[in-house]
Amino acid sequence: MKFSSPVFSLGLLASSVGAIQVNFDSDESIKAAASTVAFGLARFYTGNNTGDTPGNLPDPYFWWEAGAMFGTLVDYWFHTGDDSYNAMTTQALLHQVGDDRDYMPTNQTRTLGNDDQGFWAMAAMSAAENNFPNPPPDQPQWLALAQAVFNEYVDRWDEEHCDGGLRWQIFQFNAGFEYKNTISNGCFFNIASRLARYTGNQTYADWAGKVWTWLEGHELIDSEYNVFDGAGIVDECATHDKAQWTYNAGIYLHGAAALYDYTNGSAKATWQTRIEGLISRTREHFFDKDTGILVERACETFGNCNNDQQSFRGYLMRWFGAAMQLAPFTYDTLMPILRTNAAAAARQCTGSPPASQYRGPPGTACGFTWTGSFDGLVGVGPQMSALSALQYTLIKKADTAVPATALTGGTSVGDVNAGARDEEKLVTFDPITMGERVAAGFATSAIALSLIAAVVFMMRDETEIEVRMEKLEGEKVVKWGV
Repeated sequence: MKFSSPVFSLGLLASSVGAIQVNFDSDESIKAAASTVAFGLARFYTGNNTGDTPGNLPDPYFWWEAGAMFGTLVDYWFHTGDDSYNAMTTQALLHQVGDDRDYMPTNQTRTLGNDDQGFWAMAAMSAAENNFPNPPPDQPQWLALAQAVFNEYVDRWDEEHCDGGLRWQIFQFNAGFEYKNTISNGCFFNIASRLARYTGNQTYADWAGKVWTWLEGHELIDSEYNVFDGAGIVDECATHDKAQWTYNAGIYLHGAAALYDYTNGSAKATWQTRIEGLISRTREHFFDKDTGILVERACETFGNCNNDQQSFRGYLMRWFGAAMQLAPFTYDTLMPILRTNAAAAARQCTGSPPASQYRGPPGTACGFTWTGSFDGLVGVGPQMSALSALQYTLIKKADTAVPATALTGGTSVGDVNAGARDEEKLVTFDPITMGERVAAGFATSAIALSLIAAVVFMMRDETEIEVRMEKLEGEKVVKWGV
């Protein structure tokens, strides 16, 4: 893999003075800075090394975050034109599809959550919308992969409890199966909204509307557009975990913008109102009133954000960018926010940690907190978040390079029947051995719910955890959340 593009060379030059220098009035300067940060991000990845598995990040990162990273790199190519990471991105996105071409690979299904699967599907959807180079004809296609996950979400929609909604976990032997979290339903909403826009098929839009209505009905999105973490089925979703996370707000903003672009008339006005409500509440809750800098309130305030949570703000930046493209009336509000935070992110990308922690160029490691100088918290999440803040400032107000659809140049091949239900794959597993690691579930919040009947979700330690559970209605695996 090559990292010697002209843009990358400019990026190194800009960072040589001890910080990533960016002139936000110059696209070349932004691309140079983004290239530097992207190089540092790519160096965390080991899946293209001999003996490693393509698509997986090394410990302590979980499978979903790799999907999020490759979705970011798809957008990086689209906005900068730098194809340095296209080969590894394509390899990763195809290697992890699984035997049924639905992002349920056998090495992950024991601990697979709906949100985990969703982040890979959203990366594939971005590849379709951005006209990322299509796979060979005998390989799974980007659009069909997103459709497969959508169809499986429809099958999992659970009206027996709480009158609807997706559960956090796919399999009942995982802790969290009795929790309906907002990010899993957000993945469903986001993918359905974007499929509606891309294909023109109203069925996708109907399902997106159904998800939103369900969330509003259970006040997981309330009248003030607070977006809460989720609720347990033990009391029919009456008791909420009211933690708010940046990526929850962002994932619904992006989906709402896709539906705004897709709809007309009164429906369009409805989605505009929802977009404006989400933006207003997001600004009030997550951005410092004096500096305008983004803060992950639920954990950063207390200094205890874990690896997963350190990546959340990057997705909000991504979905701000998408909203500007799909709902142009948001540009004048969102672009100043993006620029302010991109500048803050770049200012603290000055770290030179040991090579065991960061293998990018010295002086270019990005920390987590954007409100000050480099804080020493390096990793995939902080580096990816800084890249996101930078690259989406390249979006122009009158940009014609909006995400493609089937009618506006999109070339990805779909399959409306992808992800057909297969009962065997849902229930058949080999016995679990003592040495198998309990993989982590997707971060939904710093969950420690005190719900009726003691529905407990456990905080994951940042180290590798191995556990063997006693038999209880068959072998069960505990899925450790965050």
